[in-house]
Amino acid sequence: MQKKKLILSIFALSAVLVWLYPSEKRYEFRQVKRLAIAEENYLLPIFPHVSQVVRPTESFDFPIKLGDVGPSNSLYAGPKQYPFYCMTIDSHIGQPLVDNQEAFGVPVYDDLVKRNEIIGYSKDCLFSSHLQFYYLNVDKKLVKLPKEKFSDLASLSNAKLPLQLFRAEQGSINRFIYTIAMAITPKELGTRTMSSLWNKKLIYQFNGGSGIGFRQGRQKATRTITRRLEEVQKGYAIISSSGNRTSYTYNMLLAEDTARRVKLHFVRLFGEPIYTVGIGGSGGGLAQYLIGQNSKGILDGLIPQYSYPDMLSQTIYTLDCDLFNNYFTFRAKDNNRWQQWDQRQLLEGMNSLQDFPQKIAFLQPVAQLMAGMMPSFPQGNSECINGYFGLSTFIHNPRQGFLRHFYSDDVVEKTNWNYWEDMAWLFNRDQHGLVESTWDNDGVQYGLHALKQKQITLAEFIHINKNIGSWKEQHQMKAEKIITPFGRKMPFWVSLWGSDNITEVVDNKAAPRRSASLNAIEAAYRGGQVFIGKLEIPIIDVRHYLEEKLDMHHMSASFSTRIRLKQANGHFDNQVIWVAKRDFDPTDKAFDLMDLWLLKRKQFPELSAAQSKPMQLQDACFDDQGEVLAQGKGVWHGNWSAVTTGQKILKRGACAKHYAIFSNSRIQAEGPWQGSVFKCHKIPLALAIKQGMYGGIELTEKLPALQQIFSQGVCDYGQGDAGRPSDL
Repeated sequence: MQKKKLILSIFALSAVLVWLYPSEKRYEFRQVKRLAIAEENYLLPIFPHVSQVVRPTESFDFPIKLGDVGPSNSLYAGPKQYPFYCMTIDSHIGQPLVDNQEAFGVPVYDDLVKRNEIIGYSKDCLFSSHLQFYYLNVDKKLVKLPKEKFSDLASLSNAKLPLQLFRAEQGSINRFIYTIAMAITPKELGTRTMSSLWNKKLIYQFNGGSGIGFRQGRQKATRTITRRLEEVQKGYAIISSSGNRTSYTYNMLLAEDTARRVKLHFVRLFGEPIYTVGIGGSGGGLAQYLIGQNSKGILDGLIPQYSYPDMLSQTIYTLDCDLFNNYFTFRAKDNNRWQQWDQRQLLEGMNSLQDFPQKIAFLQPVAQLMAGMMPSFPQGNSECINGYFGLSTFIHNPRQGFLRHFYSDDVVEKTNWNYWEDMAWLFNRDQHGLVESTWDNDGVQYGLHALKQKQITLAEFIHINKNIGSWKEQHQMKAEKIITPFGRKMPFWVSLWGSDNITEVVDNKAAPRRSASLNAIEAAYRGGQVFIGKLEIPIIDVRHYLEEKLDMHHMSASFSTRIRLKQANGHFDNQVIWVAKRDFDPTDKAFDLMDLWLLKRKQFPELSAAQSKPMQLQDACFDDQGEVLAQGKGVWHGNWSAVTTGQKILKRGACAKHYAIFSNSRIQAEGPWQGSVFKCHKIPLALAIKQGMYGGIELTEKLPALQQIFSQGVCDYGQGDAGRPSDL
C-alpha cells in the first residue's frame, strides 16, 4: 500500500511541476545578465529611532508631467538595490524605457512580439506617466475605454444602470509602479485632474506577500480599482505602489519614502485630502503599523487586515517551523507521538490537525527514501506546513534565490538572495560579506510550557532540545537539493524542510543553536523594522478567522500588536479588533466607522484618537452572516491578556470562546505573547531551577543531560530582549 502511494505521489508531483515550470521560459528572453552598481544616495539616520528623525525636504519637482518619468532614486532610503527586475510587461504597461547600452538590467526590444533586435537595456524600469480610462460592464468587470470610444458612450450604457467610468494614472516613482484612481463623469474623460465625484477622502492601498527585494513588482490598474470598488464608487480616491507590496520588499524605509512621494504627487495634482486611511492585508497590514509608527503626514488611520506587528518579529517563530518539521520527520523517528498531529501543537503552539490534507504530502516519502528511512505519508497537517512551507528557504537562505529565471546564472552566483539582504541599508555585513540576521534560538527551551503542564515527559523535552538544532550560519548554507529524473522541469525537492541547512547532533553533543548579533537587533529597533507600539492614530484591525484552515494569518498576531501598544502608551484604546467568519467581510463596515472616527478627529484635533472614537466602535466578533456574536470591553480576554491587565485571566471573553487564539513556538517555550524578544537574557540552569522555572518537575535524574544541552544558560524572558536599546 505504501509503495502504491509513493508511485502515485511521484506522478502527482510530476503533474504539479509540469504545471508550474513551463512558465519559466517566458522570463528568459528578458533576463538580467549583468549586475549594475548603485550610485550613492542619501540615507536617513536612524538614531535614536527613525521616528524622531526629520525627513529631508523633497527635491523632485512634483507633480510628474504626463509623458515624463518620476524620480529614480529615493529621497532618503539610501542607494538602489541591484539587480532589479522590471515588471512593467507583467503589469500590462509595456516595456520599460531604455536607460543604458551597457547591458545592465533587462533587455528592451524593437518589438516585444517579434524581438528581432535589442535596442537597449533598462536597469531602473522607468516608464512615462500616463492615463487610462475604464468603464464597468454589465458583468461588473472593468474594461479599458480607448480614446476613440469617448464619444460613443451610449453603446456601452445599460438601461438599468448608469454608466460608471474610472480614471487611472500610472507611472514610476522610486522605480516602482504607482497608481492613482478615482471615479469620473463622462465630461471628465480625457482629463487628468477633473474630479467632481471625489469626496476629498483618500485611501492608500497596501498589499502583502513575502518578498526579498530585487523586483519592481506588478501593479495592474484594474486590480487596484476592483479590490476597493465599493469605496471608489462612494467617491474615495485610491493611491498605491508596487513598492508598498511586501511581496517585493520589506524595506520599510524605502516603503515609507515611496508612499510619501506617491501621496505628495497626488496632493500636487488634486489638493490635500480630508484624511488618508490605509488598507491592506498581511504584509500590507504590518506595513501600515510600521509606517504609522515611523512617520507622520502619510496616514491618518489604519485598517490592517490579517496583520502582524512586523515581519522581523514573525521570523522569530516562523523560522522555528522547519526546525520542527525536520525534527518530526527525520529526527524523532522512534517517537510515534509526533505523528499524532494534534500533539505537535504542544511544541509549535500554532494549530495542527489530524487528517487535514497536505498539498505537498508527496514530498515526505521521497525525502525519507533519500534519507534511508522507511517512507510514510503524513496523516495530518499543521500551520507550520500549510502556512509556512518554503518560507525558511526563501526568506533566510542566501543561496536559494527565485524559482523563476529572472536572472542569469552569473548574476545569481554574485547575489545573496534573502530577506536580510533586503535590509542591507540597515544591518552590517559579517566577515563573509553577508548581511547580519536577527534570528536567534540560543537558550530557548522548546516545549517548556508543555513540560510544566506535564503534557510531555522530561525525556521528550530533553530529546527535542538536544536534537532540534538551529539554522547554520548563512555562509554555510546551500541551495536545496533537487534531483531531476525527468529533466529540469520536474525537480524533486530532496532536502525537505531545509534539512541540509540545519545543525545536527555530533559526538552525542546537542545540535548547536544560533546566537544573533546584538548590533543587528539594535539596528532593527532603531531603524523602525520592529513595531514597538508608539502609535496613537485610529486603528481597526480586521481579520477573518482562519485558524481552522491552518492559514498563516493567525489570531495571536493582532494581540501581540495590542500588547505592544499597551506597553508603549499605557493603553490600547486606539485599536479595535474585529474577527469574522470567512463568509462575511467586515471591511466595508470598518471604512464607514473609520470615516466617522477620522472626521471627528478633524473636527476636534485636540482630542486623542481614543477620545474621538465613536461609541459604537468596539472590539467585536461576527458570524458568517455578519451578525455580531459579542462586542465590547473584555470580549477578547484570554491567556494573552494577562500581560496587559497584570493579572491571570481565569475566564475567556465571549469572542475568545467563539474564536480560539493559538500561540506559537516561543510562547510554548514560556516566552512573552508580545513576541519581540529576539535574543533572550540567559541565566545558568542552576539559577533557573532555584527560581522555580520548572515548576514541580523533578529534574535530578536528567540534570546532566540538561546541563549539556544548555551549558551557556537558559532564557529568562522576564528580563526582556537583550538587543532592545534601553533608551527606547
